[in-house]
Amino acid sequence: MSQAARAENQAPDAARVDVRLVDLTRRFGDVAAVDSVTVDVARGEFFTLLGPSGSGKTTTLRLIAGFEQPDAGRIELAGTDVTGRPPYARDVNTVFQDYALFPHMTVRENVEYGLRIKKVAREQRRTRAEEALAMVRLEDFGARKPAQLSGGQRQRVALARAIVNRPQVLLLDEPLGALDLKLRQEMQIELKGIQRDVGITFLFVTHDQEEALTMSDRIAVFNAGRIEQVGTAADVYERPATSFVAGFVGTSNLMSGESAKRVLGHDGTWTVRPEKIRLEPAGTPAAADEHCADGTVAEVIYLGSLTRFVVSLDAGGELVAMAQNVRTTSSDVEHFRQQRVRLLWSKDHVYRVNDTR
Repeated sequence: MSQAARAENQAPDAARVDVRLVDLTRRFGDVAAVDSVTVDVARGEFFTLLGPSGSGKTTTLRLIAGFEQPDAGRIELAGTDVTGRPPYARDVNTVFQDYALFPHMTVRENVEYGLRIKKVAREQRRTRAEEALAMVRLEDFGARKPAQLSGGQRQRVALARAIVNRPQVLLLDEPLGALDLKLRQEMQIELKGIQRDVGITFLFVTHDQEEALTMSDRIAVFNAGRIEQVGTAADVYERPATSFVAGFVGTSNLMSGESAKRVLGHDGTWTVRPEKIRLEPAGTPAAADEHCADGTVAEVIYLGSLTRFVVSLDAGGELVAMAQNVRTTSSDVEHFRQQRVRLLWSKDHVYRVNDTR
């Protein structure tokens, strides 16, 4: 199946679209921070905008929230054009990296704040705030102040404050960026679970590829203001559409030019993931459904659970192979350095990538 066909199959039904962006453009001087972005996000989807700093993902989120106005294009929420509406007139809430909690208020008062602004009755405010705190497993923390909470707990309070308003769409701008690695990984799992429970559409911005792969139903990979690829986590990782996606989402090998011709027998630019490549002794025969390449191990990088082998190919260029350290230690893998080896991988794991934009 072609990349275009896969993207079409993954596009949500028009009746179930919560967010639609059509040729959305935002310029700052001569720079197009968002350049003709078109994408649909389905109702109840965990949709991630992934890309490096300056790629346009945060500006896109700010345009959806109404904090920025586009120079061209259209923004629809649940079928309604909201392009010209101010933030308060859009059925969205935003969760930021810095939490933005009121330090003088209790946790419960922070969660109730949006409802109080909307003049919801006190008893109903209390009930809905308690429900929201229960969703994020903080039902016993309502009387505390934000300063008495951990970073992960403060992040969950910010999430509860957004959820309590029952928005059509929840926008999350790198909300886990301030947490340490272990807590961030724990919160990734919790956040996806909360999203599944509440059923609200989440638009999540991150530059962290692992974070995007862990939580997302679909991912839009941004580069220089444009979307390079939209797909499921597996599709984006296993079948990258461009060399940028292949290099940015995880680690990938790219082969092109004379090296690709000699190893694969084809012109163009091709990608294969390091973990798909087996490192075998020189001369190991290849199966009919395998590619192979001979070379010399230039570097051995021991990573604890994995070892990365950088191999200089006889055909020119380098390939990186990765192997799990099931029975090996750092001393066991060192002897591979400068050894002649053969790399083998399935023909099904090589994909042609497109570099045209």
